[in-house]
Amino acid sequence: MTSRVQLADEQSPAKPAKNSEDTSLRLDPSRKYPGALIVVEGIDGSGKSTQLYLLKRWLEIGGYRLHFTEWNSSPLVKSATRRGKQRRLLTPTTFSLLHAADFADRCERQILPLLHSGYLVLADRYIYTAFARDVARNCSSRWLRNLYHFAPVPDITFYFRAPLDVAVNRIMSGRPKLKYYEAGMDLNLSLDRAESFRIFQGRILAQYDEMIELDKFVVMDGTLPVNSLQKQMRQMVKERIDLARFAPKKSTRRAL
Repeated sequence: MTSRVQLADEQSPAKPAKNSEDTSLRLDPSRKYPGALIVVEGIDGSGKSTQLYLLKRWLEIGGYRLHFTEWNSSPLVKSATRRGKQRRLLTPTTFSLLHAADFADRCERQILPLLHSGYLVLADRYIYTAFARDVARNCSSRWLRNLYHFAPVPDITFYFRAPLDVAVNRIMSGRPKLKYYEAGMDLNLSLDRAESFRIFQGRILAQYDEMIELDKFVVMDGTLPVNSLQKQMRQMVKERIDLARFAPKKSTRRAL
């Protein structure tokens, strides 16, 4: 395990690049499928998961063809990630590569096949989570962009932006204890988990803000009421995506 970790570290330069100033870091915008991809991003406590769930229920009630996927959910690498976390063996680059393997598996088995089959795919976190978190852990932005270059570009990326203190307070009030890597304790930011988490989330927030223009994020005010945000989200989806393509097909059978 140690030799693999060391090798991974050697392959990933630790010097981050400012992706907002380099258009060569853009993902390939070409699309060769009839489906559509909607993504939500944001720091922990920004409200993104709640909003995507509400959007998903609205579309399900309408009978639209859709698939939901979330970050770090592939069974392929789940056991390896769990063991690495338990033993605290994960370096920033190893952690990044495990998440990339997870995403590649879901992309090959779920996301791309369903997009090619004409489905509306909803993703709770996407590759931008890796770009934000891993750069915050001092991985190279250019290396990460190359690593995920195969990923299809979303039709809409909703970026739920909430002030750092608001988002952190939401998480801290609902969680009895922060996990080691969740709090960024591997980065030696602070001996206090709550303070380490706040600093780590601040780094991630800064990375997300740098991606707004480069990756064409739709910025949503995470401090607004839930109903107001959901109304905005649904309106944007109706404006940007032809939902009729994903509606249930009407039966052509004649009534007997």
